[in-house]
Amino acid sequence: MSFPKNFLWGGAVAANQLEGAYLEDDKQLNVTDVMVGIISNPDLKYDEKTNKWIPDFKEDKVYLSHDGIDFYHRYKEDLAYMAQMGFKAFRTSISWGRIFPNGDELEPNEAGLQFYDDLFDEMIRLGMEPVITLSHYETPLHLLTEYGGWLNEKLIEYWMNYVEVVFNRYKGKVKYWMTFNEINNIFRMPFAAGGVLKTTPNEKGIPNADLTDAELYQATHYIFVANAKTVELCHEIDPEAKIGCMLSLSSMATYPYSCNPDDVFGALQFQRKQKLFLDVMCKGYYPGYVKRIWNEQNCTPVMNEEDLEIIKNNTVDYIAFSYYRSAVYKSDGSITVDTGGAAGVENPYLEGTSPEPWRWPIDPKGIRYVCNILTDEYNLPLFIVENGIGLDENLDSEGKIHDDFRKKYVKDHLVQIEEAIKDGCDVMGYLYWGPIDVVSAGTGEMRKRYGFVYVDRFNDGTGTLERRKKDSFEWFKNVIETNGEEL
Repeated sequence: MSFPKNFLWGGAVAANQLEGAYLEDDKQLNVTDVMVGIISNPDLKYDEKTNKWIPDFKEDKVYLSHDGIDFYHRYKEDLAYMAQMGFKAFRTSISWGRIFPNGDELEPNEAGLQFYDDLFDEMIRLGMEPVITLSHYETPLHLLTEYGGWLNEKLIEYWMNYVEVVFNRYKGKVKYWMTFNEINNIFRMPFAAGGVLKTTPNEKGIPNADLTDAELYQATHYIFVANAKTVELCHEIDPEAKIGCMLSLSSMATYPYSCNPDDVFGALQFQRKQKLFLDVMCKGYYPGYVKRIWNEQNCTPVMNEEDLEIIKNNTVDYIAFSYYRSAVYKSDGSITVDTGGAAGVENPYLEGTSPEPWRWPIDPKGIRYVCNILTDEYNLPLFIVENGIGLDENLDSEGKIHDDFRKKYVKDHLVQIEEAIKDGCDVMGYLYWGPIDVVSAGTGEMRKRYGFVYVDRFNDGTGTLERRKKDSFEWFKNVIETNGEEL
C-alpha cells in the first residue's frame, strides 16, 4: 500500500522552456517565441499591407526562451544528470514547429524528427521512459496568423497530420503520450495555452482583446474533437502505448471559505471550470452544467453528431495533471488564476507560502485531495506530471545552493501522494517540475528556479550555462533509490 515497484519517478520540462535553438534546423516561430511569460500579451503587430499579424520583437525585452538553457545542444549532459538521480521517466514535449515549421505543410521536417529520435534514444539508453506531450504551449505561429488557430476547424486536419507522423515515427520508443498541456487554461491564456488568435485586431490594435466566450467554447470543442481523434489514432498505430489528457488541476483544490451555501456552491462552480475538460475527455460527453451556460449566454458551439460520437468513443487512458497549490473561494471576494493555480482568500490553516516574490500558498494535503476527487469521479490512473517549487536562488561563496525549503516542499507532497495511494488512488508516477532550471512559463524569467540542477543563466540573458547540483539533487536521488522509504 505504498509506492508501487513500477512507480515512475522522474522530472518534467517543456521544449519551449529549455531547448533554445528557436529557429535552428528549419524550425519556425511558435506562440511562445513571441512572448515573455505566457500571462502577457504576445508581441505582434497588425500589418495593414498583408492584413495579417506579424512578430514585433521589442529591443528592450530579453526573450530568454529563444536560447533557453541550450538543451537542444546539451541534452546528453542534462539527461546524464537525470540518470544520476535514478529517473525512471522524463517528460518533455515535441515542439510542433520542429516537425512542421508552419504547421500546414504536407511533409515533415526531417531534421526535427531526427532530433527527437536522438533525444528519445538517449533517454531509453539511460533507463528513462520518455513521457511526451504533443502540444505544450508550442502551436506554430503561422497557424494562428493565417487561420486563427483553434478558432478554425482546419486546425484538426493539420494537427492530425502532425500526430500521425510522430506516432508512426516513435512507435515502440514512446509508451506514454499526452495531448494538450493544461488545455483548461484556454479561457485565461487563449493565445499560448489555447493556440487562438483573432485574425483582425480591435480598434487599439491589441491581439485577442475582443475574444468572446462563444469563440473560446468553439475552439475548445475543436480541441476536444482533435483530442478524441488523437486517442483513436494512437491506439490504432501503437496498441501498447497509453495516451492521456494533461490538465492544470491545482484549482480542483479550491475550498469554500465557510459553510455559507454561497461559498460552498461557488467553490463547486469554480471547480467545474476544470471539470468540464475532465468530463469531456474522460467520460466522453458534455455535462449539463456547461449546457446551461451555453443556453443562458447564447454561446453554444457548432458541433455535429459525428463529433459527439468521436468524443464519446475515444476517452483518454489516464489523467495527467499539475498541482502546485490550493485556493479558498469566498462569494463576496475575488479569485484569480495564474500558472500555479487559483488565488483567492488567504487560508490561515496552511503552513505558509513560498518565499518572496511569488508567495504561493503551500498545501501538501491538497494534492491528496485532488487525487481522491479524480479517483472518485473518473476511476482512471493518475499521473502527477508537474509539482514543484520556484525559488530565487544564487550560488553561495562556495558555489553551493542549500535548498532545504525545496526538499521539505517535495517531501511533504510525496508523503501526501503516498497517503493517496493508500486511499486507493492509482498513481502511476511523480514527475517533478522542473528538475533542471528552465525559463519560467508564467514570468519568462530564469530567476524563478525549480531545479535540482542549477543553470548559470540570468534574466538579462547573461551566464555561462554551467550546470551545478543543488543539495536537493542527492536527496531526491535517495528518495528514488529507496522507492520513497526515505520519506
